[in-house]
Amino acid sequence: MPRVRVGVIFGGRSGEHEVSLASAASVIAALEQRGHDVVPIGIAHDGRWVVGGDPMAALAEQARVTLPSGDDTGSVKKALADRAESVRGVVTTSLVRSEPAGSVPTELRQGLDVVFIALHGPYGEDGTIQGLLEMADVPYVGAGVLASAVGMDKATMKTVFRAHGLPIVEHVIVLRRDWRARRTALAREIVEALGVPCFVKPCNLGSSVGISKVSAAAELPAAMDEAARHDRKIIVERGIRAREIEVSVLGNDDPQTSLPGEIVYEGAWYDYATKYAEGQARVVCPAPVTPQLTARFRELAVAAFRAIDCAGMARVDFFLEGTQQIFVNEINTIPGFTATSGYARMWEASGLAYPDLVQRLLDLALERHRDR
Repeated sequence: MPRVRVGVIFGGRSGEHEVSLASAASVIAALEQRGHDVVPIGIAHDGRWVVGGDPMAALAEQARVTLPSGDDTGSVKKALADRAESVRGVVTTSLVRSEPAGSVPTELRQGLDVVFIALHGPYGEDGTIQGLLEMADVPYVGAGVLASAVGMDKATMKTVFRAHGLPIVEHVIVLRRDWRARRTALAREIVEALGVPCFVKPCNLGSSVGISKVSAAAELPAAMDEAARHDRKIIVERGIRAREIEVSVLGNDDPQTSLPGEIVYEGAWYDYATKYAEGQARVVCPAPVTPQLTARFRELAVAAFRAIDCAGMARVDFFLEGTQQIFVNEINTIPGFTATSGYARMWEASGLAYPDLVQRLLDLALERHRDR
């Protein structure tokens, strides 16, 4: 592929702002290694565009300062500190400018061949930025508006999966308004339907933000209140004792799958701290499962990808209960994307190095834009 001008969008308004910065720093390094021209485009917590100069340095410095010292996000914090330190004294803040939320910065309107979206969570992974780029007729990496929206909303995602015959864990959906109006009755109904343990999640967040494990019925109200702080829709799932398996998917109409990987961790469950604290979790790839299960995981990953009409990339997460029962947990249309994230690690174990993976995603974005 010839040298192209790539916009990389990162930061954002969601609770995964810092994770996005870490993903984008790795993507930018890979793009520069491949010889492409990179235009960094940041979005601050309040939705302002941060452009010109080095927006990554500006947002990384801000995140490094504001992350509490005891937040157990060691690897993310280190990545941001390294980025801020690498440009200290080279890029001055006077070169970085801010534009209002809701506007479209010049960097997006002019001269970009393709955009790599490195946003996670709402206002980035949910079809909103994808819609903006569609209107601007700018090619972009990853899923389109529909697949992004479905993949972000766990309730809608599971409805689509069920319609396609994919195995999913029993769950109930509760609106925040209903929870606040009928707390006692709904708590009883949820426990009767699912039992304990169960997991309570906001429908539209990732990285385990706002998720609680409920081990006793008395813990449910607090867990529901926590999820309701983050979203108007809450999903409650039956708790199962299961291994966590993931498969990376790459492609458009003919998606390919990586070898499956298993998430191994010491904590009680795969919460935010376990995901991002250094040394708390690791991906074992290939996952130590039978060839028959490996084939089934890969088959179901493609089925989930196609069910939501995904494109470019996705990571499909599974539960393996016992020795045979597989459940599709969710699909992530913009998974964590550092060189050591699960998505990239599984492709590396399957023979595709990180810089080549980033290049392949650019190719797929341009291919999809031509098809449209």
